[in-house]
Amino acid sequence: MSRDKPTPTLLVLAGTRPGGDPLAQNEGVSHKALIDLGGQPILAHVIAALEESGAGRIAVSSSDQAVRELTQDCGASTLEAQAGPSASVAHALDALGTPMLVTTSDHALLQAQWVKDLIADTPPNADLGVMLARRSDIEARLPGTRRTYLKFADGEWSGCNLFYLRTPASRAAIELWQAIEADRKRPWRIAWKLGLGTLLAYAIGRLTLADAIAKLGARIGIRAVLVPARDGLAAVDVDKSADLELVRKLSQPDRVH
Repeated sequence: MSRDKPTPTLLVLAGTRPGGDPLAQNEGVSHKALIDLGGQPILAHVIAALEESGAGRIAVSSSDQAVRELTQDCGASTLEAQAGPSASVAHALDALGTPMLVTTSDHALLQAQWVKDLIADTPPNADLGVMLARRSDIEARLPGTRRTYLKFADGEWSGCNLFYLRTPASRAAIELWQAIEADRKRPWRIAWKLGLGTLLAYAIGRLTLADAIAKLGARIGIRAVLVPARDGLAAVDVDKSADLELVRKLSQPDRVH
């Protein structure tokens, strides 16, 4: 990292779902982050990739005791998880400040280069960078894969669970996230927060993803930018058994790079 730029804190979200995670239970562990991948827990792979990126302090947000112990064994610090991912990020911002790069503990294929790309490709005048991958790039790496995509005028995209909160102003995005979580059972309120003009443009197929992120950022008073992933594998995480099977295949020697 450049000496004249602040070094980002790297936050890993490892909260626990109410009632536990079915995939973790199937694998006989208390949390997805502890699932074995090539002889090591997934979280150990995530922390190793973050360390390799050369960025700053690594913190893991979790209330699971085994996850917290593993975090400490890996040389990272722990934060207590809050009631939901947005609240956990807000808590981390209070404790550690910005700049902060956020990812998740089930990002099993995470590579240091993706972290470097997100930081480098977020413009210096932006408050927030959000990484997503194009469907074409994902399918180039994973022919025939089935994933959830967002369809925009500039193609179909999938999230990469990588966010760069570059300035203190980016907290506004976390506050919006919290509001959307709170209103998830009242869709009309979410629509109002996102802006009806933006939703109309999306509905008629004239809204690009870059414009959607920029417009949403402007609505809450920040500059938010899309950072396209250079590697389609950045969109792969572990939510279900099929995902775990896939990452286990991909994490074999000479398969990921």
